[in-house]
Amino acid sequence: MIKRDTILIFEDSAIDREILVEIFRMDYKILEASNGKEGIALLNSHFASIAVVLLDYMMPVMDGIEVLEYLRERNVPNKIPFIMVTGEESPELEKKGYEYGVISYIRKPYQPDVIRQIVSNAVGWFKYKMQLEVVVKKQNENIKKQNEILLQQTKKLNQLNEILIDSLSNIVEFRNLETKQHIKRIREFSLCLGGSIIKLYPEYDLTPEKLVQIGWASSLHDIGKIAIPDNIILKSGKLTGDEFELIKSHTTKGAEIIQSAIRLNDKAVYNYAYDIARHHHEKYDGKGYPDGLKGEEISIAAQIVSLVDVYDALTSKRVYKAAYDPDKAYQMIINGHSGAFSPKLLKAFTEVKAEFEEILVKYHDED
Repeated sequence: MIKRDTILIFEDSAIDREILVEIFRMDYKILEASNGKEGIALLNSHFASIAVVLLDYMMPVMDGIEVLEYLRERNVPNKIPFIMVTGEESPELEKKGYEYGVISYIRKPYQPDVIRQIVSNAVGWFKYKMQLEVVVKKQNENIKKQNEILLQQTKKLNQLNEILIDSLSNIVEFRNLETKQHIKRIREFSLCLGGSIIKLYPEYDLTPEKLVQIGWASSLHDIGKIAIPDNIILKSGKLTGDEFELIKSHTTKGAEIIQSAIRLNDKAVYNYAYDIARHHHEKYDGKGYPDGLKGEEISIAAQIVSLVDVYDALTSKRVYKAAYDPDKAYQMIINGHSGAFSPKLLKAFTEVKAEFEEILVKYHDED
């Protein structure tokens, strides 16, 4: 590595150059330029060895500010310390010099001890700055590598989350052979309706990232049904009052299962899953269950899954009913025949009616 042991002096006055050379000749090699253009040529040819540049303001061909303008475009003042030499007392000149990368000023007439200290401080500070930049660069590289490792680990954890969610939701599906594609449709409906809400109602603060999390969490909305006996889940006749209460308990049981037995690595998905499992049967007018939440007390995530769950139930064949035509199911929801929903939610639903029907076709139940 070439040692930076040279001072480059831009100075048109031969007498002033001789004074500066005499001050620094014992400590540095000296390069001299009588104008800006000549100095730039020396800077380019000896760049690696230059420790500091003393730059006179008043020079022929190119003055000090013009030199700085030229060099700043090439980012040179960030690589070598520049000290402006001037006999003027001009705040405007100083301000302009600092803006172009000058780190200090030397006043004429020269005071050798003061000049030596200024140059020593500038060289020492700049050396420390460059060392610090190297350290910071290495740290940033290490952080980048660590972030890449964490990103890979996060991707693996997310994949495990998805596998876990799919496995658990499949358990619920396989207990009810009439809803084989139910979980997939609920997820796609949720993403579709959520996307409509993002466009129409920014006040809900939904984002694409949050919507993906809600989509995965929606897959666990009925996880509590694994705690309900098969003879009730699969009953073809009308449920008794006690049986219906037991069915309703799948909301609280689902929340309990998620809280105590399921370990999702993504905390946001976990929180959405708990909320959705417990509250996807709440109604906007407060007549839902299990907590009787009303209006915006119900999270937007639970509201979304509540509506899409009703739509899927209406358009799917069950042991106790035939499937409704999609348009009939749509009208029942809009007209409030399937429980109360938020006006905003219904507006968002109307915007994606066609998309819902496409999802029904894509993920239809096999006969």
